[in-house]
Amino acid sequence: MPDTIATGLIASEIHELKNFGGRLTALGVNFAVCDFEGRPLLFCKTGAFETDPARLAKIACDCLKHPDKKNKSQDDSSAAGRYISSILVPLTGEKKQTGIAVVIDLGNTPDMNNQQQLHSLTELLRLFVEKFIAGRKSVEQMDMISSELAQTYEELVLLYKISTNMEIVEPDANFLQMACDSLTEIVGVEGIAILQEKTVDDKSRFVLVAGAGVIDIDDRTTPLLHSRLQDELNKGKEVLLDSDFDGSFKYEWPKNIHNIIVVPLTSKVKTHPSQDTGYKQPLTARVIGMLVAINRLDKPDFDSTDAKLFTSVASECAVFVENNRLFGDLKELFIGSLKALTRSIDAKDRYTRGHSERVGFISKWIAEHLAEDEGLDQEQIQKIYLAGLLHDIGKIGIDEKLLCKVGRLTAKEKNRLRMHPSIGANILSGIRQMRDIIPGVLNHHERVDGKGYPAGIKGDQIPLMGKIVGLADCFDAMTSERVYRDTMSVDKAIAEIENRLGTQFDEKIATVFLKSDILHLWDLMQEGAVKTYGSDDFTQYGSAAVGTLIT
Repeated sequence: MPDTIATGLIASEIHELKNFGGRLTALGVNFAVCDFEGRPLLFCKTGAFETDPARLAKIACDCLKHPDKKNKSQDDSSAAGRYISSILVPLTGEKKQTGIAVVIDLGNTPDMNNQQQLHSLTELLRLFVEKFIAGRKSVEQMDMISSELAQTYEELVLLYKISTNMEIVEPDANFLQMACDSLTEIVGVEGIAILQEKTVDDKSRFVLVAGAGVIDIDDRTTPLLHSRLQDELNKGKEVLLDSDFDGSFKYEWPKNIHNIIVVPLTSKVKTHPSQDTGYKQPLTARVIGMLVAINRLDKPDFDSTDAKLFTSVASECAVFVENNRLFGDLKELFIGSLKALTRSIDAKDRYTRGHSERVGFISKWIAEHLAEDEGLDQEQIQKIYLAGLLHDIGKIGIDEKLLCKVGRLTAKEKNRLRMHPSIGANILSGIRQMRDIIPGVLNHHERVDGKGYPAGIKGDQIPLMGKIVGLADCFDAMTSERVYRDTMSVDKAIAEIENRLGTQFDEKIATVFLKSDILHLWDLMQEGAVKTYGSDDFTQYGSAAVGTLIT
């Protein structure tokens, strides 16, 4: 019966060896599986004779140390008997501390000493060992494939995570840091960093924008990395790989670096037609950043698999950086258009110059103070700001003489002037991205008592945006010089708003405004006094606000 002493094999292999040993004991021989020191891991015996443990250990050790003797019978003159041995797992490692051999002890039975029986058992053992080794290799290959699939899956998840987090309104540094953190979750490195090309003091240079682990990159290192990476790219390589694993580096590196990978973040550069041919030259790649990692932790060097993964991540990062740059250009274009548009409105009436900017600013102030009670998020606040900025856009369709007329307006002139909210709404309705701010433009002259225009709606029929912009418009109008009256003081404007609660102005909104620090608001509104307000420059139209429209 099988007698298991110890095991260094997996369960399925032990089961297979036990079955084979059982078949051999039925044939009247003993069977043992021994480790590299000759210790039995599995011993199956017939009970008809005893196997000498010392001799068994010697046979197993000789078999492992002298593979040429495997599958051969061995005579023992000091103790009658014969053995057949073979290697299951060869000796491995520098100190040869692993290895497994199988041994058949034929004992001293006369039937086991004939050549035919010996040959049959030798062949039987050979076939079993071949089958066992083939099965072991299959298991190892399956484990390797499983490991590779798991690694590939993790890499795909990483790339998916990076690609799905490409929100172009997010700052570069946030996205690139997320890429670094995600990459270190599946690749063990001592340090990782992303450098991005930026203009500092009117000079282009690579700046550290994201990183993880321990990596030392200073002003001297960055141009060195770029120069060496460019050398490799010029040689037709896609990445810079360098290591001391094979004896020496290609380049000289700090002592703490044992292996390094540098991958470019590239942008396609547009080219002008050639002066000679008139045809455009192919797009060329320009390095706009670098992904750098040092000292692989779980293997001696970065390899081609790492290079492919790092290249894929760098490509995603480059796309994000380039898209963010293009988005920034688009925002600047859009901001410039808004600026030109609002100034063209204000330019029609010298008394209302700057009015649009101030109404946008006041509208945002009111919205921020209402945010908690009304559940307004930042996107809604920014759209209210833009509605205030563009509330008078319809005045483009009103005659300049009417806008600047001194004296009382006729009924016809009043009706014409009161068309500007509708004109503005019609202008914006043709721009899909502007449709969310139309309620503020269309309704900023409506009153809660229903005596406003253009529709004469009242109370809750007036959208919140319209009520906010209307209040902001009136406050600025009161405190600004007009052709028909002098400037009103802030205190008097506050008193006027209080008198009109529940008639012209929504009581809740106006009360929140009156409880805010209006004197501080007034100080911010004075010419030259406002530098920044939150994240927006008062003289520039907030990038965040524009971002709500074009994303």
